[in-house]
Amino acid sequence: MGHSLKSAAFLAESRMIDAAMGDVQALYELGVAYSTGSGGVSVDMVEAHKWFNLAALQGNCLAQECRADIAEDMTAREIAEAQRQARAWLTDMAQSRAA
Repeated sequence: MGHSLKSAAFLAESRMIDAAMGDVQALYELGVAYSTGSGGVSVDMVEAHKWFNLAALQGNCLAQECRADIAEDMTAREIAEAQRQARAWLTDMAQSRAA
């Protein structure tokens, strides 16, 4: 059991690295992971919305659909927090690329 948890955590971590490098599919897959609790992460709709939003901003149509689907079950505050986190992530990525 411990081995599969380590593998799942590694998968989530590698997707984070790929996302930071601009991989749109990784952004989408992180949204899926957080919306379903797969890939070594717990279900977190705010995180899921954030990742789907970031993928959607880069033209991923499935991410646009998933973002809309989960938004139906979220409060306005949760959506606003997810959007704030997405903006912060974009800012952090822009700053790290400029450095």
